[in-house]
Amino acid sequence: MARFNVDPFSAPPAGHSLTEDNTKWPWGNPPRMVDPNQVLDMLVDKFEGPKRRQELFKMMLVGVSIETIVEGVIYQGFTEGAFSPDVGLLIKGPLGIILANMAEEEDIPYRLFENEDVLEEGTMDDKTFMNLMKSNNPRMFGFIREALNQSIREGSQKNAPEDTFLNTEKGDK
Repeated sequence: MARFNVDPFSAPPAGHSLTEDNTKWPWGNPPRMVDPNQVLDMLVDKFEGPKRRQELFKMMLVGVSIETIVEGVIYQGFTEGAFSPDVGLLIKGPLGIILANMAEEEDIPYRLFENEDVLEEGTMDDKTFMNLMKSNNPRMFGFIREALNQSIREGSQKNAPEDTFLNTEKGDK
């Protein structure tokens, strides 16, 4: 087996691509559209065509999420030079809602996000919340603790049944 001697310093330096003329690529020129509202209208008009609408619904039916569809549309628009990535990010949410609405109108089942648990990601449980509050905002923690204790005291006095098997002594029968 032949061994190749590769010089680790033979790669171009970081930022080398920024020194080359990239105007030969559509994304290397100014975008054709810069107004997010115009870009959104243009994309919605494209999806209104029967062929594209049918292909869109087919993708939804096979399980491609709306999030993935929107990201693909934004990537394609950028690489074709239609709009900048900034405009793409600005229209991401509204475009997703429009596509979901189109699916709803046609009773097409769809997945909104690629990750099913994306809405639960990054949530904080109550124990972590209270521990953070105790260390970062002890005055508020004390206030909440006292209010909770007061509520427990009042609740146990108001709602306590008079005679149950739990509050009778062992000798009583």
